[in-house]
Amino acid sequence: MISNNGQNKQLPNELTSTFKELQVLKHLRKAGITKSLGFSCGYLFQLIFCLIFENKNWYRTLESKKSADFPAKDSVYRFLNQSTFAWRRFLLFLSVHTIGKVTKLSNHDRPKVLVLDDSSYDRNRSKSVELLARCFDHASQKMRFYKGFRMLTLGWSDGATFMPVDFSLLSSKTSQINGISSKIDKRSNGYKRRLEALQSAPEQIPDMIKRALSTGIDASYLLMDTWFTHQPLIKDIKAQGLDVIGMVKNLKQRYLVGDKRVSLKELYHVAAPIQGKKGILRSVLTTQANGIPVKMVFVQNRNKKSEWLAILSTDCTLSDQEIIRIYGMRWDIEVFFKTTKSLLKLQKEFQGRSYDSLISHTTIVFARYIVLSWQNRCSTDQRTLGGMFYELCDEISDLDWAIALQQLIELLEDTLKESNQKIQKLIKSQLQQWIAGLPNYIKAYLPISVCES
Repeated sequence: MISNNGQNKQLPNELTSTFKELQVLKHLRKAGITKSLGFSCGYLFQLIFCLIFENKNWYRTLESKKSADFPAKDSVYRFLNQSTFAWRRFLLFLSVHTIGKVTKLSNHDRPKVLVLDDSSYDRNRSKSVELLARCFDHASQKMRFYKGFRMLTLGWSDGATFMPVDFSLLSSKTSQINGISSKIDKRSNGYKRRLEALQSAPEQIPDMIKRALSTGIDASYLLMDTWFTHQPLIKDIKAQGLDVIGMVKNLKQRYLVGDKRVSLKELYHVAAPIQGKKGILRSVLTTQANGIPVKMVFVQNRNKKSEWLAILSTDCTLSDQEIIRIYGMRWDIEVFFKTTKSLLKLQKEFQGRSYDSLISHTTIVFARYIVLSWQNRCSTDQRTLGGMFYELCDEISDLDWAIALQQLIELLEDTLKESNQKIQKLIKSQLQQWIAGLPNYIKAYLPISVCES
């Protein structure tokens, strides 16, 4: 039996208004995440969403004294393991709706970017997880191997607020430990995402960007790290109308300077030195071997001042300082990875074995970040309350206060005519005392008959 508390009281008061404002449950239904029997998907989604705020996982929740108020263990796991739910569509709907609200709080001239990066998704203690693979963590200082997935993530940022837009948990064809389950319907969304997990990151990135741009997300640049800034991928992204700003490694890629094909190291020596700009060593306009014109800015490596780093931009009209400033917005996704893993329990809250449960729980964690990010933007952006204040002032200024005061007194006089004499005398005496106490400059705006009476 469902508890008397009802299914609509799962959220804390602080989150109820935000859920309505961002239309979270509407996006859930719009993505086809619904059930015909039993506990609704909206109820189960809110239940899982709020676990982090109670500082408990699902196991501890069922062991608590309030376990009778919650559904059985199987209800939640069936919800997470459902392969037909379009979780990617839900995340896109939610992020696009929230980004639209954030954009209204930002200056139109402020650059808005998409940020692409990957991070490790550890499942080191697992053995039977579907599509589990042996991956290499190139971002860690330990440069270690681990069991799990690569979480390829696409996000949006305006420099103040970051929103996750899309993600893919990548497995491996060569280092795979477990394969795809034979029980999965090949027509379902879950099976399609399993096939994507076996693709490489460069194969998936153009489709991720195309999905994001097709929903109307406003972005001018795509920011990438050295692991993705390769010439074939840059050409594909540029073909979609998006400029790329990314750091470049000294690999086999070649650049055209006149009739010569030079490496990145040789390009550094060709570039003219820049004086008087702290940290900026050199910059040069060049062309990639595939014909894409780019601007290369060489900056000093803060960790090792004897070395330099190269930042590429396909928008050659930007200044050196602007390219570096925009690329600095890429750090938002690093903060996002740290927050979801350390605070929002991305890898620890559920230990499901199916690939569907990994996708669904990751989407719910990303939804938590979107909600918290929106609340943070509303509470810290000074222009939010300021904008409301000025809009209210504009509405008030449309009606002159002197005219409004005269209309109010005339309305009161018309009402007095319909009342008995005792009430008329009482109200008139009170009105006369109130008018007598007004300053003379206000009395001048009142009707003459009222002032005389």
